[in-house]
Amino acid sequence: MMHVLHIISGLQVGGAEMALLKLVAGSKNGPYSHSVVALAPEGDMRQRFLAEGVELTVIDFRRAPLAGFYRLFSLIRRTRPGIVQTWMYHADLLGGVAARLAGNRRVIWGIRTTDLRRQGGRATALIRSICAALSRWVPDTIVCVAEASRRAHVTVGYNAARMEVVPNGFALRADMVSPDERARFRADCGFASDELVVGCVGRFSEDKDQANFVRAAGLLAQRFDKLRFLMVGRDVQANNAELASWIAATGYADRFTLLGERKDVDHCLAAMDVFCLSSRTEGFPNVVGEAMALGVPCVVTDVGDAALLVGETGLVVPADDAERLAEAMAGLVRITPEERALLGRQAIERIEEQFTLERTRQRFEAIYKRIAGRGGI
Repeated sequence: MMHVLHIISGLQVGGAEMALLKLVAGSKNGPYSHSVVALAPEGDMRQRFLAEGVELTVIDFRRAPLAGFYRLFSLIRRTRPGIVQTWMYHADLLGGVAARLAGNRRVIWGIRTTDLRRQGGRATALIRSICAALSRWVPDTIVCVAEASRRAHVTVGYNAARMEVVPNGFALRADMVSPDERARFRADCGFASDELVVGCVGRFSEDKDQANFVRAAGLLAQRFDKLRFLMVGRDVQANNAELASWIAATGYADRFTLLGERKDVDHCLAAMDVFCLSSRTEGFPNVVGEAMALGVPCVVTDVGDAALLVGETGLVVPADDAERLAEAMAGLVRITPEERALLGRQAIERIEEQFTLERTRQRFEAIYKRIAGRGGI
C-alpha cells in the first residue's frame, strides 16, 4: 500500500484543514494510507485528526525554524512516503523543498486562495513569489481547489502546465440533522416556529465581510417582521465590540443571535431557512457546499468558485454590495416554504452529482496513481 504524507501549515479550523481531514478519514479502506504533519501546534483541528485515528506529527516551525526544517527533512527521508502532498503556501515551500532534498520527486502542492491582493501580508506574498519561481522544479502536480485559484496563480507566475483543479467534496447523509434536532436547536436559539432564519458562518475577518451581512440584514429587518439572523464563527460573538457596533447601528440588535465558533456547524446550518455567503474573497467555499448538502438554499457573493458551486440552485450577487445582497436574500424570504424546499432539494442533487467526498477522493487517487506511475523516489 502506497503511503501519502500530508504536510499542512497549521491546525486551526479552516477550509484546507477540514478538506484534509475529510480526505484522510474517507480513505481508511482505500488503496492509500495517509499521515499528517502540521507545521504549527495551535488549533482545535488537532483533536479532530486524533479522534479519527490519523497519525499526526506536529513540528513548531515558528519556535525553531532550522531545527524544524531538519526534522521534517529527516522524517521524509526516514519514512520514504510514496507521495508528499502539501497544503497552502508555507507547507508548499517548506514541505516541497524538504521532500526534494530528501530525494522524493512525487510532490503535490495545494493552493486554496483566489484573491491574491487580500491574502496575507508581505511575508505571505514573498513566499508565494518564491513558490511561483519553484513551481517548475519542486512539485509534480499543483492542485487548486477552484478554477478561480488556478487562474489567479497562473497570472503571478505559477507553472500552468502542472496545475489542475480538484474541488472540495461534501458529505450527504439523510440523517445528518433530523427535523426534531433542527426544531430543538432553533428553540434553544430562541427562534419561534413561525420565524424565518437567515444566517452566515465564518471566522470574523475582512475576507468573510460580516459587515456586509449585517448591513444587508438591517435592510431586511426593516421589511420583514418575522425574520431572525444567526451568525456563527470564530470571534463572531457578543463581546466582539466592532461586530456589536455594526449590529447596534441597524436598530434591530434583538433580531441577531451570535454563537461564536461551534463544532456542531451542521446543526447551525440546518437551523437556517436561507444561508448567506457575504465574503469579499473565497477559493472554493466549503460552508456553501455544507449548507447545500443539508438542503439550505443559498445566496452567495460572486467570489472564487461560489457561483460555480451553487449553479442554478441559489442566487449570486456582487461582493461588497449590501443592497444587492439584501434584495437577493429577500427574494428567498418572500417565496413559499415549498419553493425554498424545492431549491434545497435541487442543491442536494447538485452536490450528489458533482461534489461528493467520494468524487473528491477519486480525483486525488487518480493523481496519486498517475504520479506513482512516473517513479520519483
